[in-house]
Amino acid sequence: MDISSQVSQVPHEPGVYLFKDKANRVIYVGKAKDLSKRVRSYFRSKNHSVKTEVLVRNIDAVDFIVVDNEVEALLLENQLIKQHNPQYNIMLKDGKTYSYIALGPGKFPRIYSTRRKTKGVKLFGPYTGGTSRVHVRRLAARVFGLRTCHSLPKRECLRYHMGICSGPCIGKISSEDYAKQVKMAENFLKGDNKTVIKLLEDEMEEASVKKNYEIALAARDNIFAIKNLEERQKVDTIKDYDQDIVALLHDGRKAIVELFSVSRGVMSGKKRYYFEYKEGLLDEFVSTYYAGEYIPHEIIISEELLEAEMITKALSEMGKRKVKFIVPQKGEKKGLLELALKNAHVNFSGGVLKELQEKLELDVMPHVIECFDISNLGDQFIVGGMTQWVGGRPNKKAYRKFEIRSVSSQDDFAAMAEMIGRRYSGLLRKGKMLPDLIIIDGGPGQLGVAKKELEKLNLDIAIIGLAKQDEEIYFPGKLLPYNFNSNGKMMLLVRQIRDSVHKYVLAYNKKKRSMALRDEVSKL
Repeated sequence: MDISSQVSQVPHEPGVYLFKDKANRVIYVGKAKDLSKRVRSYFRSKNHSVKTEVLVRNIDAVDFIVVDNEVEALLLENQLIKQHNPQYNIMLKDGKTYSYIALGPGKFPRIYSTRRKTKGVKLFGPYTGGTSRVHVRRLAARVFGLRTCHSLPKRECLRYHMGICSGPCIGKISSEDYAKQVKMAENFLKGDNKTVIKLLEDEMEEASVKKNYEIALAARDNIFAIKNLEERQKVDTIKDYDQDIVALLHDGRKAIVELFSVSRGVMSGKKRYYFEYKEGLLDEFVSTYYAGEYIPHEIIISEELLEAEMITKALSEMGKRKVKFIVPQKGEKKGLLELALKNAHVNFSGGVLKELQEKLELDVMPHVIECFDISNLGDQFIVGGMTQWVGGRPNKKAYRKFEIRSVSSQDDFAAMAEMIGRRYSGLLRKGKMLPDLIIIDGGPGQLGVAKKELEKLNLDIAIIGLAKQDEEIYFPGKLLPYNFNSNGKMMLLVRQIRDSVHKYVLAYNKKKRSMALRDEVSKL
């Protein structure tokens, strides 16, 4: 798929985009409130800097991850820059490290800000803005009486006399009671903030009534800081173990599995798979996928496994560690699952495939499309080819070549009939997934014979023909073709699919001729 078609499929959602070169290396990572607008701007603007122009010339593929808001996009961008170290991010921008609020170890833990992830220290955040972080840290220290000093002094400080520190340095609070205060502060920093917000709102209201506006303003700023805490990043949490998030989405016929990998709390990769839906698909996917992949400690899934106990035991033995499956109902893990489901939904139901379904009046969205073409040199070297596209992208592993066996003369109709019959009788015999749409490179003649072959197999698969001359689409049983906007997203995709099979089968034909010529030369 060329860049223009890839760009056309980027959604109008907040998230992160990744530009890749011909070697599939990530060369630039960026964030956007509207992914589609931002990505398109790279290819439309003529006023780029020299460095950006060089970047654009090297873009061969576009990928993206959808998130919920700009804060998440900013933080995910930061993590992906660190992971991939993209060439052009180094040239164009720095990968900034964001700050956390920390609760240190020891008998009387202190609260402070840090950019480092240190063993034994509990971190909360990260925070994209210093102001919010300072407000929250000061508020937590004041409300819960936590110390902020680097080491316990031998006498009380001003903060104790101001009533904002519990005075562990002079024995004014026991280690047990201090631990309770720390635990409440942890809950608050994790987002359990309703009680504190209520106290601050009462304080602000009382101060306003008394016209003590300075106190009221401070309370208002603290409320804002706490509420801003709710925008914590789902994909940048502190963990000492690995997780996968496996989200299944289906329409009863086709299914998509979106898989996110989180390594020690940092999103490290994503994969996407399309299937024909059946009961127990998630069980089958999990068992098959992890038979050949790294097995993390925790796997977050979108629905309960039918054979949960057996699969958990098997993966635990294979991974030589206790593996846990979780269907989260709330909290941070629920947020991670919702993020994966959101990306699955964008790729399952959006963009050009939806347009293709509507304009061609298909019963289902064409997630799997197969396209056929014939190539020959007169009566010789008669070959066929098929390319498969899944989710609007080429699936080259499923491409197929056909050496036509039943035709000894130039008869494209007979060659097409043989190819269609062999392809789908084979899929039926092996019980494999059938496509949602078949595209024939040709007019009503080739389309007609292909349709008859499907009828012989009792298959009701949507099928169209694309005539080369005027780029018109033919439907079975209709004499006149349909004309759609040749520059629209739908026709750009259809032509790309047709061009892919034309190029593929032509290369096969040339290879056959080259082999024949080599054989002739060897006989001399």
